[in-house]
Amino acid sequence: MHNSNLWREIKSVIANVDAEKCKTKVSKEKTMKGKLLYSPIEMNTNFKQLLREKEWKESRVSYWVTKSEKLIRKTLNMSPGEQKKEIGAAGEVPIFSYNQTDFVKNRVAIEVQFGKYSFVAYDLFVKHLAFYVGVVEILPMKSLQSQMSSGVAYYEGEFYNVVRQGRGVPAVPLIIIGIAP
Repeated sequence: MHNSNLWREIKSVIANVDAEKCKTKVSKEKTMKGKLLYSPIEMNTNFKQLLREKEWKESRVSYWVTKSEKLIRKTLNMSPGEQKKEIGAAGEVPIFSYNQTDFVKNRVAIEVQFGKYSFVAYDLFVKHLAFYVGVVEILPMKSLQSQMSSGVAYYEGEFYNVVRQGRGVPAVPLIIIGIAP
């Protein structure tokens, strides 16, 4: 990462999240019933608190879409108000949409992803491409993921997916960080 101060902040936050304090979820899943698991909610809360202390902020980018490719291309670089007006003036129905990013600072985005695996691909290949100069995705390593609810993505699997896509995909600098208990 070109901004060494941001990189130090990210590493500091990761080092200060105490995963053992987040082992609070009692599993209701058939194969792990009653087992104490790492809570994605608790882990996200810890990351949020520590990143907010370092002035990383949530970002929300709003825009309007429609079914017409021609109008999408025409309105892509307009302000949301102009997009809505232009789509409506063309006789199409403007549809409100937005992208939300967990943490942003100096046009670098961080996603802390302890949710379902499908969200990682959306983060990496859709959500951040137009807005940020760099993306950091924080995922559990398989050793941590295996002690969480089922369906959570893990570093090794998502790293494989990125490598499989080839160089230049995604089209922004990307750092994927795997964390272990």
